[in-house]
This record gives sequence, C-alpha cells and structure tokens, in this order.
Amino acid sequence: MTETAATELVKHATDMSFMADVIEASKEVPVIVDFWAPWCGPCRQLMPVLEKLVTAEGGKVKLVKVNTDENQGVSGQLGVRSLPTIFAFKDGQPVDGFMGAQPESEIKKFIDRLTGEVDPAEEAEELVARAKDSLAAGDPGGAAQDYAQALQLNPESGEALAGLARIYMNSGNEEGAAQMIASAPESVREHPEVAAVLSMLTLKEEAPEDDDELAGLKAKVANSPDDLDARLELARALAGAGDNAGAVDHLLYSIEKNRMHDDEAARKFLLTIFEAEGTESDISKDGRRRLSSILFA
Repeated sequence: MTETAATELVKHATDMSFMADVIEASKEVPVIVDFWAPWCGPCRQLMPVLEKLVTAEGGKVKLVKVNTDENQGVSGQLGVRSLPTIFAFKDGQPVDGFMGAQPESEIKKFIDRLTGEVDPAEEAEELVARAKDSLAAGDPGGAAQDYAQALQLNPESGEALAGLARIYMNSGNEEGAAQMIASAPESVREHPEVAAVLSMLTLKEEAPEDDDELAGLKAKVANSPDDLDARLELARALAGAGDNAGAVDHLLYSIEKNRMHDDEAARKFLLTIFEAEGTESDISKDGRRRLSSILFA
C-alpha cells in the first residue's frame, strides 16, 4: 500500500473537519473514531494497534483520530467522558464503540463486525457463554458486562436479556429488571429464559411485608388445614420470600383436595413457579412428578 493510500485510511480530524472526515466518509466505508489526548497513557497503547489493524484491512474501514484537548466540540456532543473512547460510524450514524484499552483480539473482532467478517449473533453467543462462566466463578460484574455487550450485538438474544435481568434482580433491582424486559422486542420476551424471569418477578410481587405476616399465614393454615384460600395465600407469600419448595408443597395439597377451587388458582400458580424455576430445577422436576401423580391418579 502506498503512503498516500495509508494516509487516507488513518488521519487526524478536527471539529471543523469531522463532518467530512467521519459523517460523510462513513457513507462509503465504516469509520472508526479514536478520541484521545497526548497525556493519556492507555491512548498511546491503543492507537498503534488500531492503526495496524485498520491498515491491514486495506480500505474496508478507516480510522480518524480526534485530539480532545484541541477539539472539544465533537467529543462533548458525543458525550465522551473518559479516554480513550472509540466510536464506529456507518452511514453517518454511530453504530458501535468501546472505552479504554482493549486486547488486540477484541479490537480485531470489533473491526470484523464493522466489515461484516464476523456474525454478531455468533459473537453474542460466545459472550453469553463467557458470562455464564463468570457467574459460576462468582463474578457477576464481569457477567453483566458480557451480557450487556451481547445484547448490543444481538438485541434478539433472550439468553443475554434473561441473564442480565437476573443479575439486576439478585442485586435487589427488580424494577430495573422489569423495565429492561418491558423495553425488549416482543419476540425476545417470549424466549423461555425471559419468560422464566418474568415469572420470578411475578413471584417477588407476592413477598410478605414482614416475618409477622408470614407467621400469621402459617398459623392460619395450621389451624384450618383445608382452608384452601388461606393455603394459596401462604403459598404466594412463601414464593415471594424465596421458598418455592414450601410453596409447591402447599399448592399440591390444595390441588389434591380440590383441583378446581377458585378456577384452578393453585395449579396456575404452581405452573408459574415451575416456569420461574426452569425445567432443570429439582423443585420443578419433583413438583411436576407429584402433580402428575395427583392429576392422573
């Protein structure tokens, strides 16, 4: 590649030239914008890697460098708060990006997504798998980052949405989890794992106000074992408090006594618990077996 051609692929831009160098240019090929500053150590690490990888693409993508010390207008408009910050533009619009120094392998994937050499859905699956490994290793923060990135790559990933929503719930942010799912496409909300999270949120809504309320419900059922309304209320409270196994016991008792009571409310709530637990849960497996023995006895 000639020096002139290489210069066209990697150049500096100013606030004044940004429209031509980035917005208009990105209508021809993707343009990566590197917001940097001379005092930024990670910027000096990242820039040569970006230049090397962009140049190696031979014109499939361009790199534009913006010194934020000298050009604060565009960086301010785009909300750049830390350095380095990388944006990718296509057809005049920002479509991807990241902050901070990244391993060369991750930057290569970033560029490959822009040039169409990587399937975003496949990369999202890899991130979901890595997030699950992070959770197993006790790193919910790392898992949350991977789930969020997977959703950016593939907004249709039910596994990523469900995983991130569970992390929100486990941190006590049920409202955030519910809002996240509510804003997702309807097709994603029908994914089994997302449906399970929605069922978990439904159960949480039944949580008792305090231990005294739960104790009162237990006493009421102990005094009147065949009061199926009270037993259903207790089952809902137990599930809301996280005791799904205890809730299942009470619901199965009610179904065995009168499966049609209150329009099969006990069976319907039992299915909500099964959905929240998932098909591989011991509570679901044992509960479904016991339910079958009652219904088909």
